[in-house]
Amino acid sequence: MERDILYKIDSPEDLRKLDMEDLGEVCKELREFILKANAENPGHLGANLGVVELTVALHYVYNTPKDRLIWDVGHQAYGHKILTGRRDQFHTNRKFGGLSGFPNRSESEYDSFGVGHSSTSISAGLGMSVANSLDKEDRKVVAVIGDGSMTGGMAFEGLNNAAITKSDILVVLNDNHMAIDPNVGGLSQYLVNMSTSSAYNKLRNDVWNLLGSMNSLGPKARKIVHQTQSGLKSMLLKNSNLFEGLNFRYFGPIDGHDTENMVRILKDLKKIKGPKLLHVITKKGKGFKPAEEDQTRWHAAPGKFDTETGVVIKNPNIENQKEPIKYQDVFGETIVELAKDNEKIVGITPAMPTGCSLNKMMKEFPERSFDVGIAEQHAVTFAAGLACEGHMPFCNIYSSFMQRAYDQIIHDVALQNLDVTFFWDRGGFVGADGATHHGVFDLACLRIIPNMTVAAPMDEWELRDMMYTYQDAGYGPVSIRYPRGKGVKVEWQNKMTKVKPGVGRQLRNGDNSKVVVLSIGHPGNFVTEALDKIQSRHGIEISHYDMRYVKPLDIDILKEVVEAGYTDVITVEDGVIKGGFGTAIWEELSDLDFTGRIHRLGVPDKFIEHGTQPDLYKLAGFDTDGIVHKIEEILKK
Repeated sequence: MERDILYKIDSPEDLRKLDMEDLGEVCKELREFILKANAENPGHLGANLGVVELTVALHYVYNTPKDRLIWDVGHQAYGHKILTGRRDQFHTNRKFGGLSGFPNRSESEYDSFGVGHSSTSISAGLGMSVANSLDKEDRKVVAVIGDGSMTGGMAFEGLNNAAITKSDILVVLNDNHMAIDPNVGGLSQYLVNMSTSSAYNKLRNDVWNLLGSMNSLGPKARKIVHQTQSGLKSMLLKNSNLFEGLNFRYFGPIDGHDTENMVRILKDLKKIKGPKLLHVITKKGKGFKPAEEDQTRWHAAPGKFDTETGVVIKNPNIENQKEPIKYQDVFGETIVELAKDNEKIVGITPAMPTGCSLNKMMKEFPERSFDVGIAEQHAVTFAAGLACEGHMPFCNIYSSFMQRAYDQIIHDVALQNLDVTFFWDRGGFVGADGATHHGVFDLACLRIIPNMTVAAPMDEWELRDMMYTYQDAGYGPVSIRYPRGKGVKVEWQNKMTKVKPGVGRQLRNGDNSKVVVLSIGHPGNFVTEALDKIQSRHGIEISHYDMRYVKPLDIDILKEVVEAGYTDVITVEDGVIKGGFGTAIWEELSDLDFTGRIHRLGVPDKFIEHGTQPDLYKLAGFDTDGIVHKIEEILKK
């Protein structure tokens, strides 16, 4: 068979025309394509390498797009995209104006459900399956979910509901023992026990080989095979009834890198009605040794790299430059520093210890550091329980993932006025992960909650000062948010001092202008750059206040603004302007009878897609040049 067969596959229909013995070559070429594409244009790597054979088998067996294929989270769907007509556009993956890094319904009819957060596939698949029944449609539904996503409570809600509907849905459990970091918790250990029980797997295979041919002899023989299989599980695995107890017929575990065997099994499963679960064992990073050996680091490619050695290709222009530290590392280093003196501090994260740098505390204080799995709701209420007993939880969750625990923040923490300090990592635009991951709603969501203090440091020093302040009891619930990426200070490790809640600071005093800028968080640095340009171009000094807090607002600063006679107030934030920081300023200035104009710069009232952070700041109009443009527009008037 000739090579480069992948370049003749423009749709799954082309794939399904191939002989089964050709599929091995397709998998080989698809894995090479994904590897080379990521080496040039870094994206999610490990999970995509791990599901190559599974992806090919699914599209070979199922009649997509009529049959619905749903990918949980979606960072393992690169092979799916390449096989469904997007191969030649894949070089634009995650780039501004290019392909999304996740399945997106507006991008392709093959993307049955838009995803980005975990644990949604079973519920969505169940909805589609029920719709098929209502519409009397003959189409299959397959939900592919990783063992990491299966730790999310919503996955079990979907399983529980599917059990009583008797809907025709296949859940493929892609089990590689990893999310981004290694999976934790009882479910993870349970799946390990199932997949590694040598006694169960050997006896099961022996009996299946003996009785498998009986399937062709009719219903009675098939019943005997099924009863024998169930008996083996009950005898050799004490807890084997987890999925079958939920009325799912369980099949597996099987080798997720044996394409031909998966094709045969999937064809058989298509004929079986009702809820089914196929347990597939895969290796994250399969076929690329560095990604197999360091699965956390290679979850996403750490930059452009050599496909033979895995060596990351560094930019010689910045390699030897001393650069500011990432905000996440400021958090990780500082919590360790504080925990050494404060034994009440407890670190919590839902499955993101490396991403938020809590892994630093896990190394120093493992007994006071908790990765609770992909379970944001549990993380928040777990923190509430610790606070009830006098401990000081530092609960770190990505801003966009915070949305999944909004009820717990209100009901379990704020309502009881508990001393829980939340850290919302990746606040604002996150870049290439796009709309599903932008942390742009937290300021607006959180400022309306009673008892909640909402803060955003402008730089690393302010972050450390806030952490130092809110390690103590008595402040109630506190939210501190900061962006993805690097800060602004090369020398970041300041001597920490306490800050006063609700107190901002004046950075510039513009005596010769009627314009004032009020900023929150990291974009205050864009304001500083913009005002330097205004000073240079026009000789005008513009006043600038770093407000630090969205709630409580510094009313004294706002009174100064009114009394000083400013005619134009510009607010700058990297959150949604509808209901956000600018709206809060507008409300308070209105109460103070401010008669001037208010100009809000921030994220507009629409979902912003993927691109680099500078691209997106520019698009939204609050990068340095956008702020300069707004000020010059006001000055002309």
